[in-house]
Amino acid sequence: MTLVGVISADVGLGLADFRSAERTFQLLTQVAGRAGRGNTAGEAIIQTMFPGHYSVELACRQDYPAFFAQELAFRRAMRYPPVVALINGVVRASSDRDAMSAAGDLVDRIRRACGQRSFLVLGPAPAPLARLRGEHRAQFFVKGSPSARAEMRSAVLAALRERPDLRRKTTIDVDPLNIL
Repeated sequence: MTLVGVISADVGLGLADFRSAERTFQLLTQVAGRAGRGNTAGEAIIQTMFPGHYSVELACRQDYPAFFAQELAFRRAMRYPPVVALINGVVRASSDRDAMSAAGDLVDRIRRACGQRSFLVLGPAPAPLARLRGEHRAQFFVKGSPSARAEMRSAVLAALRERPDLRRKTTIDVDPLNIL
């Protein structure tokens, strides 16, 4: 294969996920690497609305070290993993009101367990995929230093123990790979 084209290469950058730039970079470098293997030169054509975005620019240059440095700086500034520990909680219910109410109750319980404020609880809010398989979804996050991960996890588990009716309706993901 000597020619590869990517249409709307930056569509993933609009996702509400802190790993969107990483995924865009991975996709573009992988696709570009498919063009021109062996002795035959290849070309990759990328259509983008954001040619100046670092993930697109650095993927075009195949500059892994520069992407890593830029992405890590972004995650430090925004307090995203791996700089912080993150727990993603998603509560499912038959209505959006019930999902938000149940998630709000869990968040209140986690905040009370936090006490000394070694971590932060964000939310609840409607999940990016607010309705999935006929269920409404509300989301919350628990963020803290990596050394607070065990304390964060314990606070979430304690909140769920206090609300056993929510155990099967709640998904908890520690250090999530995807926050959608």
